[in-house]
Amino acid sequence: MPESTIATSFATTPVPLSRDYRSGASLYDEMSAAPGALRPHWEYLIRALEALDAGELSRRGTEVRRLLHENGVTYNVYDEPQPTERLWPLDPLPLLLTSAEWSVIEQGLIQRAEVLDLVLADIYGPRRLLRSGMLPPELICAHPGFLRPCDAVRPTGAHHLQLYAADLARAPDGQMCVIGDRSQAPSGAGYALENRTVLSRVFPSLYRDSHVHRLALYFRALRSTLVGLDPRRHDNPRIVLLTPGPENETYFEHAYLANYLGLTLVQGGDLTVHNGCVWLRTLDGLKRVDVILRRLDDTYCDPLELRADSLLGTPGLLQAARLGQVAIANPLGSGILENPGLMAVLPDLTRELLGEDPKLPSVPTWWCGREADCRFVVEHLEQLVIKPIAPHPSASTVFGIQLSQAQREALAMRIRSQPHLFAAQTRIALSTAPVAVDGRLEPRPMVLRSFLVASEPGYVVMPGGLSRVAPSADAWLVSNQHGGVSKDVWVLASEPERQVSLLTPGGQPIAVTRDGDDVPGRVADDLFWLGRYAERSDGTARLLREVLLRLTAAEPGQADDCLPWLLRAVTYHTSTYPGFVGSEAAERLRAPERELLSVLLDRRRVGSLRYNLTALVRTSRSVRDRLSSDASRVINTLNRELVRPCELDAALEALQRVIILQAAFAGLCDESMSHGPGWRFLEIGRRLERGLLDVGLLRSVFVVPTPPSPALWEALLAIAHSLKTYRRRYRAQLQPGTVLDLVLLDETNPRSLGYQLVRLDQLVADLSPEGAGRRTSAGRLALDALTQVRLFDIGGPSPGATEPGAAGLEHEREALGTLLEHVAERLTALSEELTRRYFSHAEPPQQLVRLV
Repeated sequence: MPESTIATSFATTPVPLSRDYRSGASLYDEMSAAPGALRPHWEYLIRALEALDAGELSRRGTEVRRLLHENGVTYNVYDEPQPTERLWPLDPLPLLLTSAEWSVIEQGLIQRAEVLDLVLADIYGPRRLLRSGMLPPELICAHPGFLRPCDAVRPTGAHHLQLYAADLARAPDGQMCVIGDRSQAPSGAGYALENRTVLSRVFPSLYRDSHVHRLALYFRALRSTLVGLDPRRHDNPRIVLLTPGPENETYFEHAYLANYLGLTLVQGGDLTVHNGCVWLRTLDGLKRVDVILRRLDDTYCDPLELRADSLLGTPGLLQAARLGQVAIANPLGSGILENPGLMAVLPDLTRELLGEDPKLPSVPTWWCGREADCRFVVEHLEQLVIKPIAPHPSASTVFGIQLSQAQREALAMRIRSQPHLFAAQTRIALSTAPVAVDGRLEPRPMVLRSFLVASEPGYVVMPGGLSRVAPSADAWLVSNQHGGVSKDVWVLASEPERQVSLLTPGGQPIAVTRDGDDVPGRVADDLFWLGRYAERSDGTARLLREVLLRLTAAEPGQADDCLPWLLRAVTYHTSTYPGFVGSEAAERLRAPERELLSVLLDRRRVGSLRYNLTALVRTSRSVRDRLSSDASRVINTLNRELVRPCELDAALEALQRVIILQAAFAGLCDESMSHGPGWRFLEIGRRLERGLLDVGLLRSVFVVPTPPSPALWEALLAIAHSLKTYRRRYRAQLQPGTVLDLVLLDETNPRSLGYQLVRLDQLVADLSPEGAGRRTSAGRLALDALTQVRLFDIGGPSPGATEPGAAGLEHEREALGTLLEHVAERLTALSEELTRRYFSHAEPPQQLVRLV
């Protein structure tokens, strides 16, 4: 089912909502105890929604999707030819749980986390459980999550397992059970928080009156735990969130959590290890890292000791952890706990380690490494779900009932040949939860992921968590990668909860600082190109707007003398050759509509406006944590422009919106970003790109031989957003000398070349350390370009005027052309110098072949 259906179909749901709701007779339904009979804790929600008229419901359903779009909440899908970024699907109807029921689940989760924490400590410590046989060696040593280099690495905190998540399902008898453990880098907590934020805005009164347990306590505990892990016990340790990068499926969550928790978002290349310590590469030099919250799988974290072909990690990271110089949450090697075979022995381990029976059972599990279990699994394949203990593309989860007899026999043979590599679980008929589909509520299979964080007294559980429902009633898997839809989980309290904040309490003193803006070279590079792509797409949009305005305003059969020049300028500016200057240019100039629409809309055409907007959006996501929420919303709105085929009139309207949104983005960046190093590189990128655009336009009008044309000069001023300034200043007919002064030399005009060079000179100078005493190479390049423009004398008749003879006119054009060529060379050299000085880093050596 398309994700848009669930997100908006709630909007047209008729009342009463539960009238035709029918769940499977043999299944447990979260909302309905019997056909037409709501469970008591659902009655208030459903009756309140039924009280809203159809128009209001429609508005709320649309609002959910709008907020997700504006906030840029996305999820990357990998099961397509190329990874696809999709809007995060959120069902407007929450999943409800009572406090009493949640209390039982919470106690079971805490007990399970405590057992797994002890198991993890034993596996990489004394290994008493292995020696005694409580943990079969084949179950542990054959699993790729058991990392021998991590032996005897001691975490700095009281717990080995700081973060833990459990996937829960409800059986037909109503019993919640665990169907999977997540211990490497559990994902979903940030999405749960975003779900709550959206629904609390869409249904503020309903959310408030339902007395929902808040999530902030969990995140406050998470923040406190990370601070407490600091090996050096600082008051304000440097904590980073290590992400695989923007292509990761949950990258939105990484940036979201980094912002929410006040962490620096980094990739492996942003970190380096020296003298046994981890350092963050910033524009101000190396800065010591104390704690790493990782969202990178174990083996990718250190190419030196773990996975040699990893380009995502940091060489030497494990050694720094081994020396106790950095804390990593979760510790490297914790992926062993995700082994599904462990669930077969976990009840015995709980009794052995805690002296208690499990409070929250696992789904019945058999590990085929035990002879009796293997025999049972082979004999009952049709009734079971078969899982390799280590998932692999060639060995994934298999539902026995979906296999033919021949396939089951082949699977049984593979299991018998290597029984210790397989586990099997009972196939649970998942409980169902209501989802709004096509104007009515329908039941969908659901699973619930709950999150825990270790604290000093024990584990803190997020109330509720993240629920996912299947895209159809007969789906076998409930997964975001397979079209699953998320639901917010409301644990209903008996009375309103107090407000909880992550901020330092008001009574505690806080030292004044202007730090906290660590900018790695990679981030500076991305911000620099974000500025360039923003200005490149803005300049392209303004040029295309002028073309379309003249094209659509022209009378049939009436030629516009400026139009051929503007069309050729489009090709020169966008480099979309051959375009209007190459082969068949004459034909395209006579009928330019098709070529113009291609330059506007073709996202695969390098240099097109849509291509540049796509690059702008992609680059912005790499620095999502550096932009304000409003700036990110503008980018997400820009991403929805020019994505469909359209005619010139509609394209002109879209161009107007693009230009306005670009102006909003520029203003928000200037007004909402701290004017530190990151902002400077963003602004440098903008000014450098606009300077190159100005050079190109001036060359086209004043250097390339063209007849003097007031219409052409007017077009130049319109593209440069300076036409009103000229008219207000001169109140006279256009003359080339005054036009050239305004767009070349006037340093008070924000669109002139001179203004761009002044700003560049200031910004580049600000990058140098205070008191450096002399300009850097980049500074000298910026100053040289500015000086040459300031020394240029328009003098006498301006280039393009008719008074001097042909030799004089050619001389003036040659002088201006030489100046513009010099400025373009200096700007290009400046870009290369900034890249060399601030962005380029030596790549660590990588193993290119696997050693036997």
